[in-house]
Amino acid sequence: MRLALKHQIIMAPAAVLCLMTLLLGFLQFTYWDISVKRQKAKDLRTAFVALAEADMATQRMHGVVGFLAQAQFPDPRALEQIANLHRHLEVSIDRLQETGLMATPSMSRMRQSIVDLNPEHGMQLDQFNQALKVLHPLIMEQLSKLNEQRDDLSVLHREDIDTLVAETTFVSILVLGVAILVGILLSLAFARHILRRIQVLSDGAARITAGDFSPPPAPDKVRDELDGLAVSINQMTDQLIRVVAAEKLLEGAEEERRRIAMDIHDQTLADLAAVKRKLEHMRQEAPGNEDVTKIEVDLQRAMTNLRVVMDNLHPQTLDILGLPAATESFLEKTCEAPNSPEYHFLVDDEVEALKLSRLTQVTLYRIIVEAVNNVMRHAHASQFEVGMGLRSGSLVITVEDNGRGFDTAPRLPDQVGGRGLHNIRERARAICAEVNWRSSRFSSGTRFELVLPLKDPKLSG
Repeated sequence: MRLALKHQIIMAPAAVLCLMTLLLGFLQFTYWDISVKRQKAKDLRTAFVALAEADMATQRMHGVVGFLAQAQFPDPRALEQIANLHRHLEVSIDRLQETGLMATPSMSRMRQSIVDLNPEHGMQLDQFNQALKVLHPLIMEQLSKLNEQRDDLSVLHREDIDTLVAETTFVSILVLGVAILVGILLSLAFARHILRRIQVLSDGAARITAGDFSPPPAPDKVRDELDGLAVSINQMTDQLIRVVAAEKLLEGAEEERRRIAMDIHDQTLADLAAVKRKLEHMRQEAPGNEDVTKIEVDLQRAMTNLRVVMDNLHPQTLDILGLPAATESFLEKTCEAPNSPEYHFLVDDEVEALKLSRLTQVTLYRIIVEAVNNVMRHAHASQFEVGMGLRSGSLVITVEDNGRGFDTAPRLPDQVGGRGLHNIRERARAICAEVNWRSSRFSSGTRFELVLPLKDPKLSG
């Protein structure tokens, strides 16, 4: 199964991040034992200090009891001092018990001795001496044990720290090296695969640019973004082939029309003009001959009709004066008949200066002719307007009437109207123009609009 492109891109950093997370977990687990040992060392220090304070309080209390035994009368200050020492001794034993390092029997004996030394229960010096004799050896014994534990823990702690530093350093370097290696290998593997597919698409695009319109192979199933791009390029190539084929077809047809019009002008009209000159000569030799005059009139009508056919095949005005002049000439000829609708022709000065290719001009002219003929045949309009102008870097051509209009909503995709409108769309597509029909700005009718993007709208003649 192929991974999506975004997943391939994040695979290498994700693998490195996963390994680094495992490393952090290992370090946390390793230093946990050190934290436990540090807490134990802290408890040992607390217990040692508590025992040391208890030992000092016991010694001072032994001295005060000895002083009271020799004195003839009780000394209040000595009694108060014993009470204070008893409180310090009790606090020290409480702190010692909180550490949890003392055995229960030893702690019970110490607690009992503290109770016997409580001056609130009475000042019996013999009982005090007996309790001090029991408490002091216990304190010294526990101090000795704590000292041994502190020494052992200190040695083990140093050894553990050295071992831990060595192990964690080795593991960290190893994991970092593996992470970097895995990241590089994954990056190279996925990058090589992605770049190879991109190179295939690039080669296909280069062939299309060079004029080879063979579409690149498209995948059977879109699995990631590059497959989608390959399908888009394949479809774009197919559409480009159709557009180029239509353009070549139109260009060939227009060139053939132009050649036929030139042949008619150079050959047929020349022959008919020679015949007309002979008829004129015959009329001069035999004045009043009605048959010659009638033939001459019919010949002139045939020549006029032939010039109309030539102009329909390829208007000479278009080659000589350009698209605006050819459009205006066509409108004048079309609307010169009686009962023709009134027209207005609006053209911007910038349009006159545009440099359009011959095929583009001919195609635009054919589209305008078809749009105007639709108005004349189907719209039943009393007036219409043809406009040419520049808008946002595009040539905009409009044909707008006040006729009865038609349903501009497409029944099928890219389908509006009949055969004539279909021809307009195909011609516009061949020159990369867009066309649409909508309601007219008049009270009724239809507005046809063509938009042709220009590479440089400021080109002048």
